[in-house]
Amino acid sequence: MKEKAIRLIEDQQKKEKELSAPWMVGEQLKEMAREHPAWAELIAQDLEHGGHTLKEAEKRIKAWADTHRTGNYSCVTPARAEQILRAYFGLPEIGAAAPAPAPAADAVRLEDFF
Repeated sequence: MKEKAIRLIEDQQKKEKELSAPWMVGEQLKEMAREHPAWAELIAQDLEHGGHTLKEAEKRIKAWADTHRTGNYSCVTPARAEQILRAYFGLPEIGAAAPAPAPAADAVRLEDFF
């Protein structure tokens, strides 16, 4: 799933100018997908079926920067950008338990026999 997420990110990056803000968001998302395989699946789903885009993710980061401006200066740390991206893609906090998958319809539960 990690490879699929990275491919989907790179597909969107090809539409952006290299080193532009949306392109750089893609770089951070690829890092996040590599470090957290469970996140890669959620990122891939949102990029493929959820209507999420690098441009919209970048707009969210920029909006945070604009509201935290000091004079003519604003800065978004990588950690803050990751927090914003996690919120946009619905990713859990680091170390949070991933939701348990739903059991298959034909699964046998041993608890039912006890």
